[in-house]
Amino acid sequence: MTELLPVSIGVGLGVSLFMTEIFGLTAGGLIVPGYIALHLSKPLSVLLTLGAGILTYIIIQALSSVMIIYGRRRIVLLILMGYLIGSAARYFTGGPFHFEGIEFSIIGFIIPGLIAIWIDRRGMFESLSSLIIVSVIVRLILVIIFNSGLKI
Repeated sequence: MTELLPVSIGVGLGVSLFMTEIFGLTAGGLIVPGYIALHLSKPLSVLLTLGAGILTYIIIQALSSVMIIYGRRRIVLLILMGYLIGSAARYFTGGPFHFEGIEFSIIGFIIPGLIAIWIDRRGMFESLSSLIIVSVIVRLILVIIFNSGLKI
């Protein structure tokens, strides 16, 4: 059986490139739609990850009002803060969250930081809406490719 993550990332790269070239929409980084697409069956994990990305963006924006943060330093701080928020959530909860028997967690380690970078570059609405659209398209393609091996 083929591993889904590499295929999902590859399909995500292709769909992201297509959306960027045709519509000018960037989908929150190159690998993010592939990761989100694999977790669309766990909407709480997707929401928690998007929330971590938004929180990361807000924290760095607040720091920007008292520090000079631009260029490479800003990108590294966004990824680092996303990593720290995800790690703190995992540490303080002892792993994945549980709600009414459903397990969910922040997706990946750098995904919240990558989401925050694109929110910083393109704005909240454009970044999140294009990320969700591309992730759904990637998920649809994965369901078509692995028709019985992947549940919607």
